[in-house]
Amino acid sequence: MRHIWTITKRELAAYFATPVAFVFIAIFVSLTGALTFYIGRFFDRNQASLDLFFSYHTWLYLLLVPAVSMRLWAEERKSGTIEQLLTLPVTTTQAVLGKFGAAWLFCGIALALTLPMWISVAILGEPDNAAIAVGYVGSFLMAGAFLSIGICMSALTRNQIIAFIAGAVVCFLFTISGFDLVLNSIRGWMPSAVVETIASFSFMSRFQSMTRGVIELRDLVFMVSLTVFWLFATVVAVDARKAV
Repeated sequence: MRHIWTITKRELAAYFATPVAFVFIAIFVSLTGALTFYIGRFFDRNQASLDLFFSYHTWLYLLLVPAVSMRLWAEERKSGTIEQLLTLPVTTTQAVLGKFGAAWLFCGIALALTLPMWISVAILGEPDNAAIAVGYVGSFLMAGAFLSIGICMSALTRNQIIAFIAGAVVCFLFTISGFDLVLNSIRGWMPSAVVETIASFSFMSRFQSMTRGVIELRDLVFMVSLTVFWLFATVVAVDARKAV
């Protein structure tokens, strides 16, 4: 655990060593505010709720989270420091978890900086605070799932741009898998069980129930299982590269 925390602190400090971290946070907070209050016309709805605010998170994470994860392994491979890292007295699993922890904490910091929106809604009306709290938890879990995919893509290449594109594409496929446009195109030639399975992998459908304040065990299991799977795939990818 000590080794994981050491790597987490190292990677988190690396984010804030350059202006990139502050630019990411500024873009995320600005976009959430603009999409909620201006594009979504929050005040015209006359509702003390953050449902609209959370509805944009999946799409924002689709682009911004892969940007956070793209450098984690790709930069190590490109600069040649991955060999130095893996010769330290740490396992590959510890290294992967440490990097993931730093990226997840970074996303958590960005998410926490949107809390003034919650305060604003609480001042303007009487929102369902429990539902909003669940929405934040769900958003944080979804960010972790997105990150695990992005980190795995980063481990497969030394090019950060390729890692970003691959991560965004995979996350996009998981996001739209529950859309009627996708499901209707496969219903005619695939068994219903397969169609339902594909639909169950959608981030949208899983997160929407959380934004309404409903925490279902199957949604939590989905988020956690997906994160664990992609982190395991990252460990395998890093070990495979190390063996070459």
